[in-house]
Amino acid sequence: RRRRRRRRHFIIIIITDEIRGIMDKKHNIRNMCVIAHVDHGKSTLTDSLVAAAGIIATEAAGDTRLTDTRADEQERCITIKSTGISLYYQMADEKLKDFKGEKNGNDFLINLIDSPGHVDFSSEVTAALRITDGALTVVDCVEGVCVQTETVLRQALGERIRPVMTVNKLDRCFLELMLDGEEAFQNFNRVIESANVIISTYTDDKLGECMVYPEKGTVSFSAGLHAWAFTLTTFADTYSKKFGIDREKMMTKLWGDNFFDPKTKKWTKKNTGAPTCVRGFVQFIYNPIKQVIEECMKENREKVFQMCEKLGVMSKLKPEDKDLNGKPLMKRVMQTWLPASDALLEMFINHLPSPHTAQSYRVDTLYEGPLDDQYADCIRKCDPNGPLMLYVSKMIPAQDKGRFYAFGRVFGGKCCTGQKVRILGPNYVPGTKKDLYLKSIQRTVLCMGRKQEAVEDVPCGNTVALVGLDQFIQKNATITDQANEDAHPIKAMKFSVSPVVRVAVECKVASDLPKLVEGLKRLSKSDPMVQCHIEETGEHIIAGAGELHLEICLKDLQEDFMGGAEIRVSEPVVAFRETVQNRSDHTVMSKSPNKHNRLYIQARPLEDGLPEAIDEGKVTPRDDPKERGRLLAAEFGWDKDMSKKIWCFGPDTTGPNMFIDVCKGVQYINEIKDSVVAATQWATKEGVLAEENMRGICFEIEDVVLHTDAIHRGGGQIIPTARRCLYACELTAEPRLMEPVYLVEIQAPEPALGGIYSTLNQKRGMVFEEQQRPGTPIYNIKAYLPVIESFGFTGTLRAATSGQAFPQCVFDHWDLMQADPLSPGSQTADIIAGIRKRKGIKLEIQPVSEYEDKL
Repeated sequence: RRRRRRRRHFIIIIITDEIRGIMDKKHNIRNMCVIAHVDHGKSTLTDSLVAAAGIIATEAAGDTRLTDTRADEQERCITIKSTGISLYYQMADEKLKDFKGEKNGNDFLINLIDSPGHVDFSSEVTAALRITDGALTVVDCVEGVCVQTETVLRQALGERIRPVMTVNKLDRCFLELMLDGEEAFQNFNRVIESANVIISTYTDDKLGECMVYPEKGTVSFSAGLHAWAFTLTTFADTYSKKFGIDREKMMTKLWGDNFFDPKTKKWTKKNTGAPTCVRGFVQFIYNPIKQVIEECMKENREKVFQMCEKLGVMSKLKPEDKDLNGKPLMKRVMQTWLPASDALLEMFINHLPSPHTAQSYRVDTLYEGPLDDQYADCIRKCDPNGPLMLYVSKMIPAQDKGRFYAFGRVFGGKCCTGQKVRILGPNYVPGTKKDLYLKSIQRTVLCMGRKQEAVEDVPCGNTVALVGLDQFIQKNATITDQANEDAHPIKAMKFSVSPVVRVAVECKVASDLPKLVEGLKRLSKSDPMVQCHIEETGEHIIAGAGELHLEICLKDLQEDFMGGAEIRVSEPVVAFRETVQNRSDHTVMSKSPNKHNRLYIQARPLEDGLPEAIDEGKVTPRDDPKERGRLLAAEFGWDKDMSKKIWCFGPDTTGPNMFIDVCKGVQYINEIKDSVVAATQWATKEGVLAEENMRGICFEIEDVVLHTDAIHRGGGQIIPTARRCLYACELTAEPRLMEPVYLVEIQAPEPALGGIYSTLNQKRGMVFEEQQRPGTPIYNIKAYLPVIESFGFTGTLRAATSGQAFPQCVFDHWDLMQADPLSPGSQTADIIAGIRKRKGIKLEIQPVSEYEDKL
């Protein structure tokens, strides 16, 4: 046993050395991420790639799910955390004959990240996409493109990541649905077309043509569980020799409207109507596979082995494989004839960009500073000798409790063990000391699924995990050399979901409080999305994207980060937003405590679509005022010069509220700007109705009367005054509450529809689309469901449809609640009373006279 262990250790050292060797060949690296809807087969498909790199046995591929590293991932059969693994391949010359780019030898390194498909964990997908250049989109051939497929594709294209696609679970066509060739072709074609619609909608000009086509080799067809797959090139190779025509030409014949009649031996663009005239794809690809699978399932072994001889597979089968029968035989024959790794690797290497290519067009979406300085230039050229630029996108919990690996990617320069670095946090402002740390890296390691392998240094274009920086990095950070004082950080990531569901946690035993505080710190590091903070009432709040997300976070908190100490969890609460419906009914005036300064302000709602544009980052405080002015004038009908007068956005300086100066020639106004901005941040973070964030409100300062002596108009006089004034504005402008709304996509057979509609009606849901999926008895229903009603929705729905309906909830938008919160007894007044009681504020909303002063 000792000898075997020594041998295994020796193999790993060899693999690590080989990987380190290729890391310097930036043209031979592919950084990629596997993205898809939940349960479309990402982790299962990843297994066949891991097996091809020799890390697990080919027989075990599909069942091991090596990238599901946690016990609860294996138990629930879903991926929760994205996992990185570096795979080393040696390609034969004939496999690379289509390769058109630059390469250095035939060895390739693929840094692969397997990401979760469940919408509650889509922040993990964002973190994975930031540090990759290509994405393999997996789509189930029966279920087609679903809501999460669209979300992850949109995120990928937003980060300028080139997609390739695989149509997965092909075995279901043969074994479950028993589709004939023409139906199957139409089905695949529909799936590819709907994916292309999404890609063309969100594509970026700098990325160029991104749509995927089977005849160009950017779509493969796979069965992850049985570990076989093919692209059209696999078959075009065989048939081009037989027909004596060019491979490229053969590939176009094998897809689309190309029909072949073996009697006349002619290709036509239309079906001639002759019984022998069949579509190329069906005749040359689908039917042969169908034949092999059917004969295996009928246990007709002689026929199967005859076919294997013709296909040249017989010699590759092991003696023990020939004793198999039925499904296991089918699996072995298909794996040997069409190995999944060959088809997928050919697609990655030929059609996904190397870091050298990708960083040249990704630099302007990555780097915050000027695009002509040495750091941007180093990222653009992917230069290992330039200054270090490294982005940490997530923290991975290490084996020893409480420590974390900082996982990220080197975009420029080289990152070494023991190197002294500057850590720029997300709130770092160039030229200041805020959120800036100096520290040396203890170790650099490679991620290999469940294990980490130490390496001396990692050049640019590779993913890396760092040890010893976890005290200084909260969730993500930019890391650069100690001497690079003028380096700007890499842009923060935009998440597609927001943490709208919150719970309060407390210890059952009071003496465990220090464990809870420490546990919450670690929890907020371990997940890119979750937010942990302490309310003024002393409650510990955890905010997550949905029920499942919170459940996993609480389990981690209790078991991993608190050593099993017991905690009590409150009922989930939902974050609301405060807004206004009209302009204030009069200009509100407020005096400072010393009665020497007066502010006159009005509130009005922002134009429709503008808060969303601010959320998406189309309108930000960092934009060039001229460009922002043009955008606001063109899309929202603003006056061009108004954009220059925006003082700030709030809350957190980037939120969907604005403060605008519309004064005409007032003395000293710029001197109180900082104080008013501070008051706006405060007021928009805690509104007057229930101390919830404001949304979609524009405050306009119309006039100020200030004391001539600067000492009488300091922050202490102006900040509280401005805040009171903003509160009064909100109360005079018909205040309303906004609630978060989920988009629910439900897949269910027809008999379950009645149960779905009745459940949605009970929960104030609203169905806006119902489609039957062509060729299947399954319906796709899309509905809006208020988040506050969504707790226990999955359970109720499954009970009402006896487990046939499968819902997916994604946060979609904020919806205005029409009831007036100021009239007692209305629905929103009750909600506000509940929130105020929970937060420990006075139950009654104060009248306007409390905040407004009379002349």
